[in-house]
Amino acid sequence: MSATRLGIYNGALKLCGERKLASLTENREPRQLLDDVWSDDGVKACLEAGQWFFAMRTQAVDYEPSIEPAFGYRRAFTKPTDWCLTSAVCEDEYFRVPLTQHTDEAGYWFADRDQIFVKYVSNDDDYGGSLARWPQAFVNYVESYFASKICRKLTSAADIVDALLHPRTGLVASARLAAQNANAMALPTKFPAQGTWVRARRGQRRQRDGGNTGQLIG
Repeated sequence: MSATRLGIYNGALKLCGERKLASLTENREPRQLLDDVWSDDGVKACLEAGQWFFAMRTQAVDYEPSIEPAFGYRRAFTKPTDWCLTSAVCEDEYFRVPLTQHTDEAGYWFADRDQIFVKYVSNDDDYGGSLARWPQAFVNYVESYFASKICRKLTSAADIVDALLHPRTGLVASARLAAQNANAMALPTKFPAQGTWVRARRGQRRQRDGGNTGQLIG
C-alpha cells in the first residue's frame, strides 16, 4: 500500500503516544505541529539523509552563459530546483567517467566543460516527492523524523523522547540506518569507474600467446 500524508502523520503520532487524526483538516494541535514540519521541508530533510534509489534522477546540465566566474573553473552550472543531494557528477551520459575536476558551491557546480552529467536525489513529484514510490523502510524513517520534531511539545514522558532522540539507540537513528541498508540492498551491483590510466593500459594491451608476437617464425 502506498504511503499517504495522513498515514505518515498518524505513524508519527503513534510513536509519540498520541491518538490518530481522522483527517488532515482535523483541528488539533498535533496536526498543526505536523503541518509545520511538512511545510518546513521535513520530507526534503529525510531525502537529504541518503542516496535513495527511488528518488534518483539524472540530467545533462549545460553551463550558465550569464555567469562568468572571476577565477578558477570557467563554467557555472545551476543546480536543478528539485536537487537535494548529489550522487555523481560525470563527463559522460553513461556515468562511467567521474568528473573529478569540479567544485560545488552555493547552488552551482563549477567546471571547465560546457556540459556535465549529474545524478542526484530529487524531491520532484515524479521522484522523491512521490509518496507512492517510497519503500516501507523509508516511510518508517520519515514517520520517526516527524515524531522527533514534535515529541517534546506533545509529551513530557522522558522515555518516549529518549526513545526517539537518543543519537545512537534512538528510533530516528535506527530507522534511518534500516532505510539506508534496505536501499543499499535494492541497488544493482556496481563496479568502480575506471580511471584514465587503467583505460589507457587496456587500450595498449596486446594479446599474449607465450611467445614473441612481434616476430613470428613459421
